[in-house]
Amino acid sequence: MAILTTERLTLRPASKNDLDGFHAILSDPRATSYWSTPPHASVDQTQAWLASMLEIPDGEGEDFVIEYEGRMIGKAGFFRFPEIGFILHPEAWGKGFAREALAAVLARGFEVHRIDAVEADVDPRNAASLNVLGKLGFVETGRESRTYRIGDEWCDSVYLKLSRPR
Repeated sequence: MAILTTERLTLRPASKNDLDGFHAILSDPRATSYWSTPPHASVDQTQAWLASMLEIPDGEGEDFVIEYEGRMIGKAGFFRFPEIGFILHPEAWGKGFAREALAAVLARGFEVHRIDAVEADVDPRNAASLNVLGKLGFVETGRESRTYRIGDEWCDSVYLKLSRPR
């Protein structure tokens, strides 16, 4: 797997050594407020999540750790092609990091993996993520109610798509 660099960020493959960084993000209720699972209650839960990320077979997905000034601030990538996803530590919000990281991941997805169209599934209450994806050119393709459940709460989905530039 490649290492991607942008003006401010390094995107690299995850490793087992990223456990503490991921746990800091995935145990934070602010970071996971629109994530597909509740905040991680234990390091063991994050360890299982990281193991599944590390086991993505070649050709099925590609996820990257996002680093800024040598510190992990999140992740972005394709857990499974063609769906893109991302999460950042709240301290990294509002600085353009998500857009910058996703632009690099999208370019690689289109150029290297030859993905025709990238998809995203976003909770409609997550205005910040919808804004980032909109700035990158994603367009809404549909909405669905009660698509996943987190604890006792049903969540809805906005589906978005970005076609490969021709």
